[in-house]
Amino acid sequence: MKLLTRQDLLDILYGCTILGTGGGGSLEKGLALIEDALNKGKQFRLVDFSEVPGDAWIATPYMCGSISPSTPELEAQYASLPKLDEPEPYLAYRALEAYFGKEFYGVISTELGGGNTAEALYVAALLDRYIIDADPAGRSVPELQHSTYCIYDLPIYPMACANQFGDVAILPKVVNDLRAEALVRAMAVVSKNRMGVADHPAQAKVLREAVIRGAISHAWKIGKAFREAKERGELAAPHIAAVAGGFVLFKGTVSRHHYDTVEGFTVGDVYIQGEGGYAGSEYHIWFKNEHIIAWRDGRVDVTVPDLICVFDDDRNDPNLNPFFHEGLKVSVIGLPAPAQWRTRRGLELFGPKHFGFAIEYQPIEETHS
Repeated sequence: MKLLTRQDLLDILYGCTILGTGGGGSLEKGLALIEDALNKGKQFRLVDFSEVPGDAWIATPYMCGSISPSTPELEAQYASLPKLDEPEPYLAYRALEAYFGKEFYGVISTELGGGNTAEALYVAALLDRYIIDADPAGRSVPELQHSTYCIYDLPIYPMACANQFGDVAILPKVVNDLRAEALVRAMAVVSKNRMGVADHPAQAKVLREAVIRGAISHAWKIGKAFREAKERGELAAPHIAAVAGGFVLFKGTVSRHHYDTVEGFTVGDVYIQGEGGYAGSEYHIWFKNEHIIAWRDGRVDVTVPDLICVFDDDRNDPNLNPFFHEGLKVSVIGLPAPAQWRTRRGLELFGPKHFGFAIEYQPIEETHS
């Protein structure tokens, strides 16, 4: 068991933000959750699966919805409703415990992201639960069925959903993960594009072989390398590519971008004009909450499940969707996906064809070696 310090937590969240491929929730809000828990005297305890009793119950709390910024129109639409102080994933996790009539042992983060990983850590800290060093994605992902839980056919139900207004729903059973995605997304659309969820309640002996073990420690390593590069005054992007076994894909200036909120997702495009060794080329990234596919000069360059990570070189920080602006200087790096995503089942769930692109997945190390 590792008792995480404030610096450890910051490194973990920055690492998760980098691995979040533009999504994974707001890093700013994630950092605020960590500070709130620390100010309340709470502790963050990270454990490896080898330390967890086989019969211990664990659940996965997270946020589901669009990552688009709010608008005055959206605020006005919900102005008459009450707003609770507790975060939505906390409410959902408590509702799931109440449904089972027991306190769970701990939490698993649903994905690596500055916001969603923090939500899971926050729930664990507030309730004095353990944080399991694992996750079912190894990056951020846009849809509920994009998880190694689904690869290994673990049921997502019973699941609890809660919004910031106090509406709580328990789904004792759903047809499958695709149906769960549709139901939760629909609830998010009528809940200011935000819905807290707690799902995949199961014992550790069931979960331990169906997740990416050591995922939090991996994010911690990336975040620490990021911090140390900044402390040395180095540009972070190429350093992270080297540390994580990836590649620098492009470097340039944002020339145009656009996005919209579509059925509860933030969907958009960003175009980058090359500079230096990339002068004369254009890079185009399409995102659905997270970066999904990239083209260089009109030819496919990288696709999911491999990671496409964008850095704001002006601030030397990871850049989140949809926060681009014309003239922004960026670096794009690519990292290999976890092995589970490169299986036949993994590619069926989270390959380019799932998003409507009629192309075959090619591992990034084969095209950029």
